[in-house]
Amino acid sequence: MPRHDLKRPWGAITKRAGLTGVRLHDLRHTYASFGAGSGLGLPIIGRLLGHTQAVTTARYAHLDNDPLRRASESIAGQIAAALDGKRPPTVTPFRRKAARWKMHSYN
Repeated sequence: MPRHDLKRPWGAITKRAGLTGVRLHDLRHTYASFGAGSGLGLPIIGRLLGHTQAVTTARYAHLDNDPLRRASESIAGQIAAALDGKRPPTVTPFRRKAARWKMHSYN
């Protein structure tokens, strides 16, 4: 039979691990945030968490500043390359079950 109350087992686990104040639900947010930080899309993360609505996954996947900074620097680098006369990467769609985008660099 599945457990319906995880409060007591979770309390024992956090006590032994020295994790005071950590809720079981916090692990789902951490899982989603690490997935988003490593570049996984929200639809994939949502499926892993069993979400049916993308808005729910967006609330779970908190991005820290590092992935946002890397994304910003990547975009800025592409713009700088275009301004310096280098050929910027082009974006071309390819079809599978759903539309996806692929980056091609010609530098």
